[in-house]
Amino acid sequence: MIPSKESFSADRLLVVAAAMVDADGRVLVQRRPEGKPMAGLWEFPGGKVEPGETPESALVRELAEELGIETWDSCLAPAAFASEPLGGRHLILLLYVCRKWRGIPQPLHCPELRWVRPIDLHGLEMPPADRPLIGLLEALL
Repeated sequence: MIPSKESFSADRLLVVAAAMVDADGRVLVQRRPEGKPMAGLWEFPGGKVEPGETPESALVRELAEELGIETWDSCLAPAAFASEPLGGRHLILLLYVCRKWRGIPQPLHCPELRWVRPIDLHGLEMPPADRPLIGLLEALL
């Protein structure tokens, strides 16, 4: 089902992210760029769902734009979600696990990428919405 304008009003923000898992069981995180809210924090790659997009198609698009990789809806497994106040809005973050993609992730819109073990995510400074997802990822992976 494609989210409609009525289901996500101006006070809600629907965001998708990927826990990209490599062959060694590590997860890719990216550092938020300077000049953006929460600059310098580590996060899972992804972004906003635009009107008319499914969450999966938005994530495929975001991963291509941010990392220069290609993946497909069928390679995204829904994993968890987070709900967090964000300024005057409310963030709904949908996290997917992705184990298959084409290309080597590059930091196209961020200063740095890092592959880390799920347990090591606890030691990174991450946005509030990402933090509760760490334990879920540890259990899944």
